[in-house]
Amino acid sequence: MNVWEVTTALMPVLAVFILLVILRLPAVKAMPISLIVVGVLAVIVWRVPFLQVIAASLEGLMIAVSILWIVFGAILLLNTLKTSGAMETIRSNFSHISPDRRVQLIIIAWLFGSFIEGAAGFGTPAAIAAPLLLTLGFPALAAVSLALIADSSAVSFGAVGTPLIVGVDQGLRQGASIAPPVQQALGEQTMADYIQGIAQTTVMMDLFIGSLIPLILVLMLTKLFGENRSFKEGLEIWKFALFAGFSFTVPAFLVATFIGPEFPSIIGGLVGLAVVVPAARKGFLLPATTWDFPVKEKGPAHDEAVAMKKHMPLYKAWIPYVLVALLLVLSRLNFLPFKQWLMSVRVEWNNILGTDLAASFEPLYLPGSLFVLAIIFTVFYHKMNKEQVTSTILTSAGSMVGSVIALGTAVPMVRIFINSGVNEADLLSMPMELAIMVSESVGGAWPLVAPIVGALGSFISGSATFSNMMFSLFQFSAADQIGLSGQSVVALQVLGSNAGNMVCILNVVAAASVVNLVGKEGEIIRITMIPMLIYVFLAGVIGTLFLYVG
Repeated sequence: MNVWEVTTALMPVLAVFILLVILRLPAVKAMPISLIVVGVLAVIVWRVPFLQVIAASLEGLMIAVSILWIVFGAILLLNTLKTSGAMETIRSNFSHISPDRRVQLIIIAWLFGSFIEGAAGFGTPAAIAAPLLLTLGFPALAAVSLALIADSSAVSFGAVGTPLIVGVDQGLRQGASIAPPVQQALGEQTMADYIQGIAQTTVMMDLFIGSLIPLILVLMLTKLFGENRSFKEGLEIWKFALFAGFSFTVPAFLVATFIGPEFPSIIGGLVGLAVVVPAARKGFLLPATTWDFPVKEKGPAHDEAVAMKKHMPLYKAWIPYVLVALLLVLSRLNFLPFKQWLMSVRVEWNNILGTDLAASFEPLYLPGSLFVLAIIFTVFYHKMNKEQVTSTILTSAGSMVGSVIALGTAVPMVRIFINSGVNEADLLSMPMELAIMVSESVGGAWPLVAPIVGALGSFISGSATFSNMMFSLFQFSAADQIGLSGQSVVALQVLGSNAGNMVCILNVVAAASVVNLVGKEGEIIRITMIPMLIYVFLAGVIGTLFLYVG
C-alpha cells in the first residue's frame, strides 16, 4: 500500500480519534464528518464503486436501527423505574449491602454486568449497569466509563457465546466451508470441539487478566472521581477486588472447560453475585473505612426527589430487572422453543442496490423488545397512571435524538470500511490490508500484536463478534506462518476484542445516551482507553509466555 492507501485504511480510526478524543467534538458532529471523509476516500483512493459505498451505508443504517432499539428499550426501562419509584428502592438496597462506592461498583458493573453480558451482549450491560450506578449517586461520567470498562472479560462469552460460536466459527471459514489450513489443524476434531478449546485457552489466560478488572475499576474510581484523587484509596480494597475478580473468572473457566462457550459469563456472573454479595454484607476482606464521593460530585439520586414518595418493597422494585434477565436467558437457550419463535419474525434486505450486501435483524429477538415487554409488565405491576407513562415515553424518545445521529452515521462508516474488499485497486478490504501490513512488520512478536488487532476490530466494527469474524482466519494464518499454535493466537484475538469493547464507539455512544451524556463520548474514550491498553498489553505478555515458555 502507498501512503494514501494506508491513510485511507486508517481513517476510520484516525477520524474518530482526532475528532472525538483530541478536538473533543460531540459524536453527533464527529461521526457524520467521519462518515463523509471515509466514504469519499473509499471511492477516490481505495476505488470502491460508489454504489458499493451507498449500499454499505444502507446496510449500516439497518444495523444501527437494531442497536438504537436496544438503547431505547434500556432508556425507557430506566425512566419507567425512576418514575415508579423503584430506582430509589434499589439505590437504598445497594447502599444497605455496603455504603462503600467501591463495593457497589464491583457488584453492579463487574458481576451483574457480566451476567447481563452473558445473557444479551451487544452493549446491553453498560446500558443497564450505568443507569443503576447513576441512581446510586455515581457521577454520570463515572457510571458510564466504569460500566464500559467492567464489560470486558465477560464479552468472550457474551450473548450466550456468540463471539465464539458465531464470530470465530464464521471467521475460520471461507464461504460455507472451513478454511483448508484450519481443517488441517482440526484433524479428527469437530469445529465445535476446536472452538471449545479456544474458549478454554481464552479464559485460562483471562484468569490472570480479567481477575484484575475489579481492582482496576476501583483504582480508576478513586483516582479520577474521588475527592483526594488517590490510587491509595482504591488499593485499600485490593483483597476484596481480587476476591470478586476470581469469583467470576474461576467459575467461567470451569464452565468453559467442562460445558462449553455458551454459559461461562452467565454462570460466572451468577456464582460471583451469590458469593460476593453475602461476603460484602459481612464485611469480608473489606477495610474498616468506607469510601464515598464528594457531595458536590454525587449523581442525581441524591439531589432529585423521586416521583413516588411511598416506600416500595425491594422485591417489587427488582422484579422488572429480574424479568429482563429471565427473558434474556430463556430467549437465548437453543433447547427451548422461544428463540426460534422470536427469530421467526425477520426484517431483511438482500442484494442491497444490486450488490452482494445484505442486512437483517429479528426485531422480537433483540433485547430492546424484551425490555419493552418488561416495561409493559412494570406499568401494571407498579400501578403507574396514564400521565406517568406518557411523560416517561416522551422523555425517553427525546433523549434519543443525539444517539440516532451518532449511531446512524457511525455504523455506516464501519460498514464501508469492512466492505471495502470490493474495489478496482486490486486491494483486500481495509482491515485485512492493515492486518497484513502489521504482521509483516513484527514477525515472531505476533503474540504481542494479536490482541491489538482484536481490539482494533472491536473499536471499528462496534462488536467483538464482528472483530472475531473479520480477523480470526487472519490470526490463524499469521500463527501458522511463524509456527505457533493457531488455537492460542485466535484466543488472543478474542481477548483483544474484549478489550476493544471498552472503547468501541458504538458502545460508548449507546451507554452515554442512557445516562444523558451525549456529546461527552470523547471524554469517555479518554478514560476507557487506559484500561483497554493495560488489558491488551497483559494479554500480549501472557500470550507470549504461554506460547514460547509454556
